[in-house]
Amino acid sequence: MSTPVLAEVVRNGFVEGRHHGSVVLTGPDGAVQWSLGVVDRPMLPRSANKPMQTLGMLRAGLDLPPELLALATSSHSGEPVHLDGVRRILAGAGLTESDLRTPPGHPLDEQARDDRVRAGGRPEPITMNCSGKHAAMLASCVARGWPTTSYLDPGHPVQRIIADTVAELAGEPIGAITVDGCGAPLMAISLAGLAQAFGRIASAAPGTDAARVADAVRAHPELVSGTRRDEAALIRATPGLLAKGGAEGVYAAGLPDGRGVAVKICDGATRARVVVLVATLARLGVDNEAVRRQRELPVLGGGRSVGSVRAVLG
Repeated sequence: MSTPVLAEVVRNGFVEGRHHGSVVLTGPDGAVQWSLGVVDRPMLPRSANKPMQTLGMLRAGLDLPPELLALATSSHSGEPVHLDGVRRILAGAGLTESDLRTPPGHPLDEQARDDRVRAGGRPEPITMNCSGKHAAMLASCVARGWPTTSYLDPGHPVQRIIADTVAELAGEPIGAITVDGCGAPLMAISLAGLAQAFGRIASAAPGTDAARVADAVRAHPELVSGTRRDEAALIRATPGLLAKGGAEGVYAAGLPDGRGVAVKICDGATRARVVVLVATLARLGVDNEAVRRQRELPVLGGGRSVGSVRAVLG
């Protein structure tokens, strides 16, 4: 099945590029209410899986304050506040940076990366954007007395609980287990399953573990992404929203009424996933400065805006 054009790149009125992909809206009951493209086949949510992974860790025994729970759900920018938080998670479990199995990486945030390089910093496991999730996985292992050296093995108890949690929230079996860029197991589910999972977490009953995850993300969006990232701006501006992006053009969001949205851009373009997600939220009646600002992203010519990347949803 072919996928439709979801976004266009327009320069001085000329369409110079198109991004194909899929998008889906699920209702509070998890049923598909509207979709374009392929939404019922396994895909890789990448870091959009993280709210589900964090919920799995809570079920495995993880206990962190909200700000560190947000960091456990993050693809952080590598700013000092993120690195300090990762060290707090590790120290609370009696561990150190040497226990992390994330591959060395520079901070995602350009300013944080440049500041670190100028200071002589090199890529390290803690500056890789998934180090918060890995630190939380390790802390979960310590809480249950499980081995820490093998925490990335798909057969490890913490990973089995996470896989069961992902399948439960998506309402479908795991389609495949692969290895994410950070080295952790990555579960494939359908785009509709991803949207349903976000709707379920975003509308979870107060006091539940799922509500703890959603509340932590809403209260500390700058720890889930970064102080200069689109996810943080969108969450801050939209009461009750749960949102998380993933690599290769994935973006998912849940609304407090239980509706969920998920986007997958075929060519992996981050710029396209943003405009498609916010355009879909706008169709649902979400209207605020962050949504309006991100509905079209500028295309530059000579250092000034001469066009935009814009959603095409029919």
